[in-house]
Amino acid sequence: MKNQKKEKKKKSTKFIFVVGGVMSGVGKGVTTASIANILQSKGLKVSAIKMDPYINVDAGTMNPVEHGEVFVTDDGDETDQDIGNYERFLNKNIYKENYMTTGRIYRSVIEKERNLEYKGNCVQVIPHIPMEIRDRINKAAEKTDSDIMIIEIGGTVGEYENLIFLEAARVLKLKQPDDVLFVMVSYLPFPQKIGEMKTKPTQHAVRSLNSAGIQPNFIIARSEFNIDDKRKEKIAMHCNISLDDVIAAPDADSIYTIPINFENNGLGDKILKKFNLKKKKKDLVEWRKMVESYKNPKGEINIGIVGKYFATGNFSLSDSYISVIEALKHASAHNKVKVNLHWINTSEVEKEGVKTLKKYDGIVVPQGWGSRGSQAKIDTIKYCRENKVPYFGLCYGMQMAVIEFARNVCNLEGANSQEIDNKTKHPVIHIMPEQIELIKEKGYGGTIRLGAWPCKLKEGTKLKGAYDKFNKKGIISERHRHRFEFNNDFRETLESNGLTISGTSPDNKIVEAIEIKDHPFFVGVQFHPEYISRPLDPHPLFVDFVKTCFKLK
Repeated sequence: MKNQKKEKKKKSTKFIFVVGGVMSGVGKGVTTASIANILQSKGLKVSAIKMDPYINVDAGTMNPVEHGEVFVTDDGDETDQDIGNYERFLNKNIYKENYMTTGRIYRSVIEKERNLEYKGNCVQVIPHIPMEIRDRINKAAEKTDSDIMIIEIGGTVGEYENLIFLEAARVLKLKQPDDVLFVMVSYLPFPQKIGEMKTKPTQHAVRSLNSAGIQPNFIIARSEFNIDDKRKEKIAMHCNISLDDVIAAPDADSIYTIPINFENNGLGDKILKKFNLKKKKKDLVEWRKMVESYKNPKGEINIGIVGKYFATGNFSLSDSYISVIEALKHASAHNKVKVNLHWINTSEVEKEGVKTLKKYDGIVVPQGWGSRGSQAKIDTIKYCRENKVPYFGLCYGMQMAVIEFARNVCNLEGANSQEIDNKTKHPVIHIMPEQIELIKEKGYGGTIRLGAWPCKLKEGTKLKGAYDKFNKKGIISERHRHRFEFNNDFRETLESNGLTISGTSPDNKIVEAIEIKDHPFFVGVQFHPEYISRPLDPHPLFVDFVKTCFKLK
């Protein structure tokens, strides 16, 4: 027993910090998730942390066009979308201990100071903020019982706001030199007029990192094309790393091929060698099968996503709905069907009408907030209902479906959500009672219905049938992020006119899902099934939706 206790104490978590070069959005999150995936496949316990430099306490109050999707964890944390990638690649839940922001760190330190936890000492940015960060890293590693913890530092190198996280990483490396590695993800541009891939941005990025007291062990060379030996040699020489530790990462058709590319470069084994760890097994078999399913579809379909968080200046981005996109991809691989996604801004439907929807085999209306674009979504839903076009409404998409049904089937003129029209005579969607006081007090951040909640499925419904196919029977668990909900005062009226309440809370008080009979697929859910869909464990509802779209095509 004594020897066993000693062995347990000897276990030391290894840490890998993933940092960016001089350009954001080039794949730090997917790199972090891919490394985690590879190391987990070798039999190690792996988890991942995201550290974001903004002052916001969480991602919940940020505009999705600016920041991308807000991803919600099982325990109700509103996080950066990279946490979603970690869950998808590791096929397991990530919890709030694995997410931190500058705002969250500072708030914690200030609360401790107010509680005299620093015993009257002068509390300073250095060393107390980095100490708090290191404490949180260690707590997350302990909770997850990780052999290896991968830690992504958001933003780019050289940013003032990143310094506290880099300082925490530097000191951790100083105290545990054999337990910490650094991976830099840096983009190598290829200016067409010059005709040569350039390494200078990467060289400058490494020097900026060096100025923070950190030397990368690996450089992930992101680029449009595969990096050649000449560029590898320049990076190795000027950035003071081994030629073998420059890992080529050219643009990929699918993010799910990236772990395979890293494995082909031997990245996993190189990491284990530096940590002096032995792999227990080599197993990307299921992952490779899933990727092959993507590459060899038996047909294709066109799915329209009608939303309002696409436009950013002259550009259109899909990051606001990244989990929806990935869930559709997971379902496509499962069904061996290629899904072509088309972004339809609500303004397009407002200008051109529903004729713009006729070329799609199915329509998704995802999450959203506020009144802008709501009428376009209602018109879209009416078109799907009347023309038997497969429709899948997520959260706000379910609420809009209820409004459309109330207006056009139940003849409740002007029926609406209180979020859109607080004075509507028929508030078929109303604010959750416990939210009223919070709104008055402007308590917006972290106060909505969040995280995993149970849902009871109704027998004989499409909803129940979809879950049954995956042996997820009885009461299921799904994640939520909303402030408004179905108004039970209208429940009898809507049901008597043909709306099916297919999912409720176990006590039957909260409507969680609706559908329409005599329709190939018309389902709306108050929860977010996209959050828990994974490549190796696709969500039943997305699988059924894609299957129906392909069958009808």
